[in-house]
Amino acid sequence: MSNQYEKLFSPLKLNNKLELKNRLVMAPMTNFSSNEDGTVTKAELDYYARRSKGVSMVITACTYVTENGKGFPGEFAAYSDEFIPSLRELATAIKKEGSKAILQIFHGGRSCPPNLVPNGELVSASDVAQENNVAPRPLEETEIEEIIAAFGETTRRAVEAGFDGVEIHGANGYLIQQFYSPHTNRREDKWGGTVEKRLAFPLAVVDAVKKAAEKATNPFIVGYRFSPEEPETPGLTMEDTFTLIDALADKELDYIHASLMEFASEPRRGADTSKSRIEWIVERANGRVPVIGVGSVYTAEDAKKAFDTADIALLAIGRELIIDPDFVQKIEQGKENEIVSVLDKDKQAELVIPDPLWNAIINSPGWFPGV
Repeated sequence: MSNQYEKLFSPLKLNNKLELKNRLVMAPMTNFSSNEDGTVTKAELDYYARRSKGVSMVITACTYVTENGKGFPGEFAAYSDEFIPSLRELATAIKKEGSKAILQIFHGGRSCPPNLVPNGELVSASDVAQENNVAPRPLEETEIEEIIAAFGETTRRAVEAGFDGVEIHGANGYLIQQFYSPHTNRREDKWGGTVEKRLAFPLAVVDAVKKAAEKATNPFIVGYRFSPEEPETPGLTMEDTFTLIDALADKELDYIHASLMEFASEPRRGADTSKSRIEWIVERANGRVPVIGVGSVYTAEDAKKAFDTADIALLAIGRELIIDPDFVQKIEQGKENEIVSVLDKDKQAELVIPDPLWNAIINSPGWFPGV
């Protein structure tokens, strides 16, 4: 390994709990490949196992915590104890290859396809519809409490299934973000209005998850993923994100994870463009909580540049690990010139990519380099 990549392979212990062998993790990516009954398929297990050798930590695709939270076709479930054996298979497949297994947990809220949820009824903080989707029904207070409890119960299942942690999915416009956003939360009760009230649901979820995680007998971490900004007005700005980071740091989370398409993307509102979003996020975190960066990293140089430009603790790799599952090992072995950064459309079997994910990639021009 070249000396210039040493930082990528230094070990890290998160909050004196989980020992990570390097600073590279697999980003959470939906793969559309689970069984109709919500269990994990063999194709999924093989897909994850193929990508679990080099990275220190694999963050799975999101799983839904209640039956009405399913956000994607072919998404695996975790809303009932009946899914613990399926979840255990996934955790085992990842850990067997030497990586830590982190289960991403979420509720889709207004973003769920109506055909995937009971009675086609969508729920959210308020009745603000997502473009090209039906309007959601505002959740009643008892339902809000039930969903908060469901996040805790799903964490308990993750512990029982052998995962090393969970990541709360508070990003990409799903239910947790819908409560924090002034665009989607128009409530006037204790769950909406001021920024503090809009924070109530995300922080209650964090509390429920942490309480369940504390019962683990092995090291078990809790992370939180967030989207820094929204395009809508009113909508989340970097200023809102700074408030969120402060609140999450106070909860003593094991990491926070910025959801970005481009690592070096600049702020829209709430911060000036003298720094990238990730640089502002790291500055605000100020060492209180480790930060995971992400976004369009396809080469060893991209990875090195990410660590050089922002003091991130970890770097998540997404699409590149689908294109080249040996990305991390090639850098570690000094073979970074052999890294493949453009998808080879003739190598689906060799890359161990399930058919539903493959079809989604091939039919989405511009999503992946080479497609």
